[in-house]
Amino acid sequence: MKALEKLDSHLQSRLTDLNKLKEKQKIIGYTAGGYFPEELALACNAIPVCFIQAGNNNILRDAGAYVCRWFDPFWRSQIGYLTSGRDPYYNIADLIVVPITDNHVRVFSNTLGYYTPEKESFVFGVPHVKDKLALEYYHKGIIRLRKKLEEFTGSEITDDKLRQSIALCNRERELFRKISLMRKSGSSSISSKDFIKLNHASFLADKEFMIEILEMYMQEAGETAPRTESGTALLFTGSTIARDDYKVMDIIEESGGNIIIEEFAEGIRPYWNSVNTEGSLMKNLAESYFMDRVCAGWFRPGTERLNFLIRLAKDYNTDGLIWYHLMFRESYKVESHFFPDMLKKETGIPMFVLESEYDDMEKGPMRTRIETFLETIKR
Repeated sequence: MKALEKLDSHLQSRLTDLNKLKEKQKIIGYTAGGYFPEELALACNAIPVCFIQAGNNNILRDAGAYVCRWFDPFWRSQIGYLTSGRDPYYNIADLIVVPITDNHVRVFSNTLGYYTPEKESFVFGVPHVKDKLALEYYHKGIIRLRKKLEEFTGSEITDDKLRQSIALCNRERELFRKISLMRKSGSSSISSKDFIKLNHASFLADKEFMIEILEMYMQEAGETAPRTESGTALLFTGSTIARDDYKVMDIIEESGGNIIIEEFAEGIRPYWNSVNTEGSLMKNLAESYFMDRVCAGWFRPGTERLNFLIRLAKDYNTDGLIWYHLMFRESYKVESHFFPDMLKKETGIPMFVLESEYDDMEKGPMRTRIETFLETIKR
């Protein structure tokens, strides 16, 4: 599609453009997980850039000098990229914002503060339950973040600027929703890999340009004939899907599977809800980013996310669910043990679990297991 070609061209020159923009604007790096309101950075004329790269096992060797193996490989990858300088996006940020969600993120934050003191950072906490006290805690956290961004950039975040930024991000989320809903039929020309790549690109690309690309892509997808052979309809979910961690999706597609909907806590931008632009804008951001969005697997109780997966499986009429979590991500591993019975009871569809440490040696066994799972569904 022309939209994807145009987006690739933009990303190829993005680092060069960012280095030029650094002369007048601050670049705010932030960690994946969906708890950093990009609107705050945009409202003070800063450029938000998410740390979303992973999938290469070699980078974990660099991280091994700073942290032991028994942590999520995505977050070890973040440490590897941060300390090695192998990915320029990790070096270009003027300020790094880290919402602390669990111990894996905390390890990254501790490494950032201790081993790279030259990189200025701002940390705030994300509670693990949804109630009024937790909401107030998160709300105060992003108020602190707002003040830090204003001081750091020298630009006041007025209500008018913030409202404009919210409207901009709402448009991006709305387009992702519409594109996702276009895939319900199972025969849409939109592939899972394209959708996730669009999502990953949105963490790096210029926001207004990204919206143009999404509008263009949606129009092209609507004009493209649906696929005649769509394959086994699948829901793809788990802990994290990073930029360049695409091998599982490739194997699924090559084996006759058709992922028509995804849900990941890290790596996919939350897009199912929008932020209210009326009333207290900071409270609205807190409500949307913390209360309204589907919670991650480390929330307690975790039934909200699991019930959402069941709803997606029904709404998208899927034939099976592939659960992909990373090694040492305990909360998702625990869920993967009891959720198959819950899913089977509510939907009648089977679930299959894959675990990864970004090792190329995984590909062969993964392919065999995925082919067997899809063949079982067909029978």
